[in-house]
Amino acid sequence: MAKPSVVGVSEVGVSAAAAHAQAACPCAGGTMFPYYPPPRGAGGISAAVRRKCLQVELGAGAAGPLLGGGAWGGVESMRASSPTHARAAAALAAAGADGGERAAWAARHPSALGKFEEIVAASEGKRVVMFLDYYGTLSPIVDDPDAAFMSETMRMAVRSVAKHFPTAIVSGRCRDKVFGFVKLAELYYAGSHGMDIKGPAKKASSRHAKAKAKGSGVLFQPASEFLPMIEEVHERLAEATRCIPGAKVENNKFCVSVHFRRVDEKMWGELSEAVKGVLREYPKLRLTQGRMVFEVRPTIKWDKGKALEFLLESLGFADCSNVLPVYIGDDRTDEDAFKVLRRRGQGVGILVSKHPKETSASYSLQEPAEVMEFLLRLVEWKRLSRARLRLQAIRV
Repeated sequence: MAKPSVVGVSEVGVSAAAAHAQAACPCAGGTMFPYYPPPRGAGGISAAVRRKCLQVELGAGAAGPLLGGGAWGGVESMRASSPTHARAAAALAAAGADGGERAAWAARHPSALGKFEEIVAASEGKRVVMFLDYYGTLSPIVDDPDAAFMSETMRMAVRSVAKHFPTAIVSGRCRDKVFGFVKLAELYYAGSHGMDIKGPAKKASSRHAKAKAKGSGVLFQPASEFLPMIEEVHERLAEATRCIPGAKVENNKFCVSVHFRRVDEKMWGELSEAVKGVLREYPKLRLTQGRMVFEVRPTIKWDKGKALEFLLESLGFADCSNVLPVYIGDDRTDEDAFKVLRRRGQGVGILVSKHPKETSASYSLQEPAEVMEFLLRLVEWKRLSRARLRLQAIRV
């Protein structure tokens, strides 16, 4: 197969494209889903619990660089953003998250399985487009990120969904690596937090001239100019962390991940300083923190939310009201996509989490097993809908 061409744009170009996507598709008057703002008062989780949820799940100052000290300066930040389930539960309990408050969170973010009929009813007359995170959504969370394999039954469920709806995998991992996990050529793939997007040519109807790659489907790489820098930083981080047992540096093509799930907590401070020491020399890169991972990314304004908008535009749905985007994800980076759906006033955001956390999603699922059940129910609903339409046509 011929090597696809690479499309790169400047930060100005990316900003313009993002602005265009944000301005498109106001979809006024369509069927919208409730996106609840953070509660303010006794009707929801208390302020103390909300703060604790945010600290436990995201870490204080999660969007900023780790170079300025403060909350981002060391081990406490790493503990806050990378809790074990036991630690998260204890922190929430200490903040007063009793059963009633947990129930209040669940009421504002109800199970997508329990509200399934409500979701499919709102898709009447609309084209459903599926967006799925990979790690923690389609696969379990494991100590070794290279062993995050999805089950064969989950693969079959995703394949079935893709037969009925345009489907994209949106991940922080390298696009090629995610494809190696999923192994379904009929999907769209957005790797490196949306900075590397490709899809099947036969399904693409892109209006974005810069996204077209002859014979290879959608291919969009807004951070291509950073590739040499990312490669250099990957090598330097690997060398800087070589003496820290358990540290794993992963090159995700347009970003670099430093995993510390296997690092002894006594070594977290040393690891943090080693990573920050390298990044001080690269002002064009930013350092963020997720669950047991540091992530190094270009400073361009591009994320999973921008990837969602780009893919909708590529599919021809940028300026229409007859589309229902459904995004399922479990991580802080998926919040960028949930916020896009909220801003558009159109779509379904589903958070995968067993614990209350601050989110812009409308619904929730607890684990990948529930994600698979939701996908299979969606496929069955579509099949039954088509069968009913065929029966009505015969009767007419």
